[in-house]
Amino acid sequence: MLKKIYYAITGDPNEKVIKGYRPLVEEINDLEEEFAAKSNDELRAMTAAFKAQVQESTAELREELAAAEEEYIAVLGTDEQRFARVEVDRIKKEMLKVEGQVLDEILPEAFAAVREASKRTTGLRHYDVQLIGGMVLHSGRIAEMKTGEGKTLVATLPLYLNALAGRGVHLVTPNDYLSKVGLQLMGPVYHLLGLSAAVIQNSAGSPDKGSFVYDPDFPAADDRFLALRPISRAEAYRADILYGTNNEFGFDYLRDNMAFRLEDKLQGELSFAIVDEVDSILIDEA
Repeated sequence: MLKKIYYAITGDPNEKVIKGYRPLVEEINDLEEEFAAKSNDELRAMTAAFKAQVQESTAELREELAAAEEEYIAVLGTDEQRFARVEVDRIKKEMLKVEGQVLDEILPEAFAAVREASKRTTGLRHYDVQLIGGMVLHSGRIAEMKTGEGKTLVATLPLYLNALAGRGVHLVTPNDYLSKVGLQLMGPVYHLLGLSAAVIQNSAGSPDKGSFVYDPDFPAADDRFLALRPISRAEAYRADILYGTNNEFGFDYLRDNMAFRLEDKLQGELSFAIVDEVDSILIDEA
């Protein structure tokens, strides 16, 4: 009761946030007709152009980072080590900031490309509320969506956008079934746009037996694994987009921390992840 009275006076804070996204929704909608006229090859070429734009924006910083990391290695074990580490971290933060700015700039076109790819491959079109949901997730916020509002479809938007940075992105689900089906349903979207997408599954202690990449041309012997080609766990982590459960990502993280050789590590630099059923994974089952 008090909450309703408070909102009646001050306004719903969630609605204020959503209102801020509406101009971007209109911009994406204005692009729909233009993108519908593009060929599949043109949409795929846009992905390459987006990636090149992100890489170009951080080219100088990557050179600075390489030099700073060399300096850090050179001073290991000396009094200068701490200062060298601070410089490496500073450059990494600056790179992420610049990348984030570029991704925000190309968001309307990227979302429009995903919407068009989805229409052509799955027959599903992202509605305005789903576009807003994608923006909310991209900004690092929690998006509450009811059953039937298309969470699986919404996730394709921020996953595609953030995968353009080339660092790899993860979608964390509560169970293996949701991971596998999620990739099988949305894999065609990523494939049309030229991104690789994979999934990691529980395989009773043998990670390589539970890793697959989406490949529409692969002749699966088991109908449950349609369009999923077996690959190594290391290859799965090199995909642009990776689906998996919190348990699999967690155990792989532990394995990496117990690895004796650098080449035995699986996970690269952790960058962007979407957590499905976040309340269940981070609270109920934490």
